[in-house]
Amino acid sequence: MSVPAHLSVVTLGVADVAVSTSFYESLGWQQLSDSGAEISFFRLGGVVVGLFGRDALADDAAVSPDGDGFRGVTLAINLATVELVDAAFASWAAVGGVVVKPPHTAPWGGYSGYVADPDGHLWELAFNPHSPEWAAPSAS
Repeated sequence: MSVPAHLSVVTLGVADVAVSTSFYESLGWQQLSDSGAEISFFRLGGVVVGLFGRDALADDAAVSPDGDGFRGVTLAINLATVELVDAAFASWAAVGGVVVKPPHTAPWGGYSGYVADPDGHLWELAFNPHSPEWAAPSAS
């Protein structure tokens, strides 16, 4: 399987979700209905930007919020099924990607895990049953 060239979500680790949400709203960005007190989402064309507490985001990826392991940002590829998540993880690992947190059923009801590229940038590969419109097209 080749991994789709598709970006679903950019999540920014922030010190204060409410302050950051207010900032982006002041730019004229509209929050998506999936937003809440702990995370805000904004659609930017075909990509969604999420704002999430920096420490909570690091905890979700199972890395330290300080130092080389975490830069305050993760990138996400949302896929249409759990099986596609597993296949994408296998593809990343086959080309030298580092599995940081293996895919698993997440507390929010989806299925996700984290891989790192050669520079340590974190990518979440996920199936989100709550937002299927975020899924990348199936690989052919």
